[in-house]
Amino acid sequence: MDRGSDRDRLANRIAGEIATSDRPGETISKWRTDFEIAQSELAAELDVSPSVVSDYESGRRDNPGIAVVDRTVTALLAIDQRRGGRHIRQHARVISAGFDNTIVSDLREFSAAVPIDRYFEAIEATKLADGSRETVVGHTVIDSIEAITRLSSEEFYRLYGQSSNRALVFTNVTRGESPLVAMRVVNPTPNAVVLHGIESEDVWERAADLARVDGFALAATTLDLDAMLDRLAEQF
Repeated sequence: MDRGSDRDRLANRIAGEIATSDRPGETISKWRTDFEIAQSELAAELDVSPSVVSDYESGRRDNPGIAVVDRTVTALLAIDQRRGGRHIRQHARVISAGFDNTIVSDLREFSAAVPIDRYFEAIEATKLADGSRETVVGHTVIDSIEAITRLSSEEFYRLYGQSSNRALVFTNVTRGESPLVAMRVVNPTPNAVVLHGIESEDVWERAADLARVDGFALAATTLDLDAMLDRLAEQF
C-alpha cells in the first residue's frame, strides 16, 4: 500500500469536507478533535495565534479560503505524522475499504491471531455469549445506526476487511437489538460482536441467544472509544 497516496487521499477528503461544509469552522474543529490536537498546537504549526484558530472554528472569522484550508489540513497531518501517524493510518484504512468515517471509525488487521477472550479483556468487555471460534485477526468499529441504515448487504460484507475472522464493534448502541438482527442476514458472520457504550445488563434480552445460534461471541463494553483503540494499537 502506497503510504504517500493514502495520505494524499485523506488530505483531499478532509479538505473537500471542509470546503463544501455549510459550517467549515465546525468541520475544522471536528477533524482537529478527531486527530486529538489542541487548538494551541495547531496554531503553533500554522504559526498563528490560538485565537485565530478559535475564531475560524467558532465562525467569528469569515469562511476560510482554499489556501487556509490546505494549510490547516497539511498541519493536522504533519502533527499526526510526528506522533507516529496513528490517525492517518486509521482513516487511510477506512478510505481504502471504500467507507467514510461516519460509518467506520476504525478498520485494522492485527499482527497475529488474538484469542477472543484476550481481545475482550483488553477492551474491558463483559462476555455475554461464547462463540464457535476462538480467535480474531482484526476488527472493524462501526456506527450501528449509520451502517444498518446506509449499507447494502454487499457493502456490509466489506466491513470484514481481509477476513471475517474478526470482531465487529458496534457503537451508538441503545440495546443491541438492531446489530444482532442485522447479523442474522449476514453470511458469513464475524467471529465476535462487541456492543460499545452499553452496560451488559442493559443489552437486549435475546441478544445472547441470537449470538449463540449464529455462532459468534458477544460482549459489551463501556470503555471510552479512543482509549479502547489506543490499547488495541499498543497490544495487538
